Amino acid sequence: MSDALEHRLAAYLADKLGAPELSVHDLARIPGGASRETYRFRARYGGAERKLILRRDPPASLIETERSTEFRAYQAFFRLGLPVPEPIALELDGAALERPFFVMAEIENAQAGSILAPDPYGAHRDKIGEQFFTILGRIAGADPEALGVADFDRPKSVDDCWRHELARWGKVIDEDEDEPQPVARAALRWLARHPPPPAQKIAVVHGDYRSGNFLFDGAGDITAILDWEMAHLGDPLEDLGWALDPLWAHHDPSRPAGTLARDDAIAVWEKTSGFRCDRDALAWWEIFASLKGCAIWISAAHEYSTRRNDDPVNAFSGWYCLAFHNKVLADRLEALA
Repeated sequence: MSDALEHRLAAYLADKLGAPELSVHDLARIPGGASRETYRFRARYGGAERKLILRRDPPASLIETERSTEFRAYQAFFRLGLPVPEPIALELDGAALERPFFVMAEIENAQAGSILAPDPYGAHRDKIGEQFFTILGRIAGADPEALGVADFDRPKSVDDCWRHELARWGKVIDEDEDEPQPVARAALRWLARHPPPPAQKIAVVHGDYRSGNFLFDGAGDITAILDWEMAHLGDPLEDLGWALDPLWAHHDPSRPAGTLARDDAIAVWEKTSGFRCDRDALAWWEIFASLKGCAIWISAAHEYSTRRNDDPVNAFSGWYCLAFHNKVLADRLEALA
C-alpha cells in the first residue's frame, strides 16, 4: 500500500509542481490524528530535496470537517506570519490518492508535548506559555475579511456565537451517543439556560488550540500551530476557554497548557488580542469547552465501536478523555447548583 501511495503521490506532485523528474521517498504514516491520516515523506525535484507532510482524509472521520477550511487557514496565517507550515497543494475530489488530501511543508527539528506528560516543556515552560497565549491573541485579533476567510462557517451575529456552537456540538451528541450521556445532557441544559454576553467580535476560532497541537524546538520556540481542521468564525473566548481546559493542563490546572499561571496566561491573551476577558463570559465558554470535549470523545467512541475508524486513539478518547471531561463537567455543575 505504501509503495502504491508513494507512486501515486509522486505522479500527482510532478504534475502539480511542473516537475516531471520529481520522486517521492520514505513515505511513512505518523501515528495519531483521528481526523486525518498524516504521512511524512521526502520529495526530490529541481536538484533539491524537500521534506513534506501529506494529510489525507480517512475512510471515516472522527469529526466531519472540511479539509479546504484547514488548508485555507494555513494559507491565511502563513501569509500573516504566524508559525504554521507552508501549504503546498490541496485536492478535494480525491481522484489522485483515492480520498481528498493536502500537502504542506514539514516543520523539522521540533516536537509536540503529550497531554499525558506531567512537564513536557521543562525549563522552557514560561517561554513557551508566553508565545502560546500571544499567538492565540494574534489569531483572535486578526481580521477575517483581510485574511480572506470571512466565508468560514459562522454565526449570524455576535449575539448568536454561543447558540451556533452549542447547536453544533449538541447535534454531534444526538447523532453519536451509543449510551445515555447524563452529564453532557445536564451541561447542554445549563449552557442553554445561562447564555454568555455577546461576543466582542466575530473572530477566527482555531477550534482545537491546545497543548499537543503545536510544535516547539530545543530552544523553547514554538515553530508551528497545527490542526486547524475545526477552524470557524465565532467568539474568540471559545478558543481561550478550550486552551484553558484542564485536560490540556498536564495534571496542574493552575497552569493551563502546562505553561503560565492562569491569570498570567489570560493577561498575555488580553494584551495581544486587544480584548477584555469578561470572567463571567469566560466561565461559560470553559464549561462549553468541556461539553465540546465530551461531544468529540462520544463521537470517537462511536467511530471505534461501529468500526468506521479503528484507530486506537478513538478507543483511548472514548475511555480516558470522556471520563475526564465528564468529571470536570460534573464538578463544575455541582459548584453552580
